[in-house]
Order: sequence, then C-alpha cells, then structure tokens
Amino acid sequence: MIENPAPASGLISVVVSTYNREDALDAVLRALASQTDQNFEVIVADDGSGPDTAATIEAWKAKVGHRLDHVWHPDQGFRLAEIRNRAILASRGGYCIFLDGDCIARPDFIAMHRRLAEPGWFVTGNRILLSSDLTAAVLREGLAPENWGLAHWIAERGRGGVNRLSALLHLPLGPLRALRQGQWKGARACNMAVWRADLDRVDGFDAAFTGWGREDSDIIVRLLRAGVRRKDGVFATGVLHLWHAEADRSQLSANEDKLSAVTAGDRVRATRGLSALRDEARADVR
Repeated sequence: MIENPAPASGLISVVVSTYNREDALDAVLRALASQTDQNFEVIVADDGSGPDTAATIEAWKAKVGHRLDHVWHPDQGFRLAEIRNRAILASRGGYCIFLDGDCIARPDFIAMHRRLAEPGWFVTGNRILLSSDLTAAVLREGLAPENWGLAHWIAERGRGGVNRLSALLHLPLGPLRALRQGQWKGARACNMAVWRADLDRVDGFDAAFTGWGREDSDIIVRLLRAGVRRKDGVFATGVLHLWHAEADRSQLSANEDKLSAVTAGDRVRATRGLSALRDEARADVR
C-alpha cells in the first residue's frame, strides 16, 4: 500500500461541482488558491447556475496561479452526473479529484490526495459538517476555517458548530486504508479521487441519473467491478462541509431503482457517460 512517496507527480484536475451558490464557491476557490501543492487545475462543473457564479469564477481567475476553467450547461434540473462528465472532458490531468462546491479544503488537501494516489485504486475522503449558524458566520464574515487550528475546532465542537472532529486529524493508517477496498457503501463523490484512465474505463458518471442521489454510488460500484479498489482517505483528506438545506429528493426512489439494477447486474460502463458526450460533440461539428 503506497502512501509516501506519491506516484502521482503530474497535474491533478480538481472538479468542483456547483449550482447557484456563489458565496460557498468563493470560499472553496479561496481555499484551493492557498494549497501547499500547486500542481493542479480547477474545473468548475456548473449545473446551470446564473451569471453571479460565472462572475465569481472570473474574479478568481486573476488571483490563482493555476488554470481555472468554467464548464456550464443550461439549467434543466439536477444533472450532476452529466456536468461532472463535461468537466472531466475539459480536464488535462491524469488524476481527478471530485469536490463539491460547498466543501472547503484545508491547505494540504491536494498534497494528501497526491500522497495517497496509487494506480489501481480510487480514494474516498470524508468531511465534517458545519452547523447552519457557523456556516452563515463563515460566509458572512469571510472567515477562513481551513486555517483554524485544532483548539479552535474543539471549541466549535463544544458550541455545536461541527458534528465531529475526527475528519480533521491526520493519521498514517498504511494498510488499514485498504480494509474497505471492495465496498461501495458509505463512499461519496463529494471528496473522491480517481485516475483519469479508470474514469475512461467505466465511461465516467452515468447521466441516466437525474435528480439528487445515487449517481456517486453508481460510479463506485462500476469502478469496483472494473477491478479498481477503494482506498480510504480518512484521517488525511477531510474537508469542511458548509451547511445547506436538504436537496429535492423527489427522484431518489427512481435513482435507487437504477442503482439496484446496476448492483444486480455486471455492467461496467455508464449507459450515458463520457462517450455519449464525445459522440454529441462529433455530431455537432459535422
């Protein structure tokens, strides 16, 4: 189990998904601009936001020392899987980190993901949840919680500002990171890293999943079926998840049915994935 030194020495692509939450996106981009490891690019996967989001991204382009690109498609409902695929196609790195646009990365986030990167494995990280009050204060006052020390977080835990502290700790788990190598449950794509070659192998996310829920479980099931193993990024890559109201879950039941069909079968590639977007692009230029 490789943990240090890191094999992923090249460019990393960070795919940040967002939808009409430019205050949170601003905090996320600020934290990414201050990473100790700067050999990465950011592709914002925008699921149909309005002009304020575009303006936020444009303002940050002048402040960061790496590529910052904005990939957008029209707002036709929750289409997270498809916009992530569009961002993957726009990326240039050999390793992709997926990060939600309300998850603030601490300064060593890229460095720790690079250290954990290993061919044949994908990495799933974890998060701590900030309360609505603490989230409001962070966004209203422009606070930078990614730089807070453990004593500050212990105080916030005592006030109920966060749900736990474990995701903030760093522990060299070594072989223990492989304990759940064949399990898909409990993993989320809000903080997940996958080699680009493995994304191509499974044809990316499946845009057949629309509405909130289970599109991340689907790709994890297919990655495992393709022989890519899961490595835990706990106690290494934890992020700070800003509070938000619960998403519309009206499509969850239908998505769970789709996921059940995937887990019961043997399919590896997405029904509507990266290749579908490439085919559309070729058809448009004819």
